[in-house]
Amino acid sequence: MCGSVRELHELSALEQAQAIRDQEISPVELTQHYLDRIERIDPQVGAYVTVTAERALDQARRLAEELPDGPLAGVPIPIKDLNLVKDVPIMFGSATYREFVAPVDDTVVERLRDAGTVMLGKTATPEFGLPCYTETYVSPPARSPWNLDCSAGGSSGGAAAAVAAGLAPAAQGSDGAGSIRIPASVCGLYGIKPTRGRISFAPVIPDLAGLGTNGPIARTVADAAALLDAMTHNTPGDLYLAPPHEGTFLAHASRDPDRLRIARYARPVVPGAEVDPDVLAAYEAASATLARLGHEIVDIDPPFGADTVPRFITLWFVFACMHPVADDQADRLRPLTRWLRERGFATPAPAFLQAQAALQAACRSALVITDAYDAVLTPTVTQPPRPVGWFEDVDEVEETFERMKRFAAFPAIYNVSGQPAVNLPLHWTGDGLPIGVMLAGRVGDEATLISLSAQVEAERGGFWGTRRPPVW
Repeated sequence: MCGSVRELHELSALEQAQAIRDQEISPVELTQHYLDRIERIDPQVGAYVTVTAERALDQARRLAEELPDGPLAGVPIPIKDLNLVKDVPIMFGSATYREFVAPVDDTVVERLRDAGTVMLGKTATPEFGLPCYTETYVSPPARSPWNLDCSAGGSSGGAAAAVAAGLAPAAQGSDGAGSIRIPASVCGLYGIKPTRGRISFAPVIPDLAGLGTNGPIARTVADAAALLDAMTHNTPGDLYLAPPHEGTFLAHASRDPDRLRIARYARPVVPGAEVDPDVLAAYEAASATLARLGHEIVDIDPPFGADTVPRFITLWFVFACMHPVADDQADRLRPLTRWLRERGFATPAPAFLQAQAALQAACRSALVITDAYDAVLTPTVTQPPRPVGWFEDVDEVEETFERMKRFAAFPAIYNVSGQPAVNLPLHWTGDGLPIGVMLAGRVGDEATLISLSAQVEAERGGFWGTRRPPVW
């Protein structure tokens, strides 16, 4: 059996699916393996807010009888607690929704079920997905498995913690301002923010300004590409449609890219943001790796200016108001959420529209610059993983927001532009903390990013080397 050589959780998601197809293991055995690990390890990590053990085992038993076609059939994939799964509690990271049960499935959940994946449960997320760290009133903090004193990031912090700790082989996440790439960076994982309009938010969640998207978090490029294939879809009424792509994204994970022109910059446009020396070391090491692989590296100025920051913040204030909260529940909100919503409700509609229009104008100029290159390299975040509680260890709530802005100074711009972007887990500090770098591509061209990422992954010896966190 596969597990006699390596533990089941040491296999990639695609290897697990192959072992199921070869009848070396069963979906039930694999699901039970992860449920046992969750019970034993998750109290340290805080990855899951809800574990659906009986539901998962029922799914696995049905799959054992009739396995659908697909590269991930039989593999457990948890769902982030911002996405609806019918008849399963969903709290959106907020005590104001503690009693709420989802009335329908999100269509991305339907696609993952159709692909034959097993839902282990719901992964932790910060309140309404707003902060870049996962600390709530409804579950313990999500911690980086590399150092349990450090935050797993956000808002897909629980998803990343689960994958990095071996509590899931891969996970569904979502990204509205870096929420896949930030936790992937601080948890040493590969994460993809797809092109705007690649994955529908139907039937409930609106796409409005198009900042947010679902996407995969995984340990390997191929696993993430396969999960992106399973998640990709559109439904009638979507406001955005990504350019079509030929074939599967998984195929590009085994296809070397041509020699590429890759732009790079490491100067954040957020006022006051400074890039830590360890982060710069990761950026320079990634640049050297890409050059060694034969790619042309070109230094450029940041294509977006500092004037985009307050305009994006205007949108963030307003979108903090999207979740209805009853008046008698408002005192259950966290201080940061209340602060954001107060500013959102005070924003006039014309100011919101003017901010969005200005951001679109900025994109029209910036994309002329970035489209001259096959990819753009930057840091993912400006600092190594931060301690749990660091963002809120302040005198005023506004300073928490300032710390978030300065820490996550790079990824949100690609939510504004709609470009695909990935986190590559290429660097670890002397203290053993992961630091990622980010590659963004042309709108609609996830394929090139996946091929390039797989080439870098192979250069590092596969699976991003042999590093495993202490809880592994």
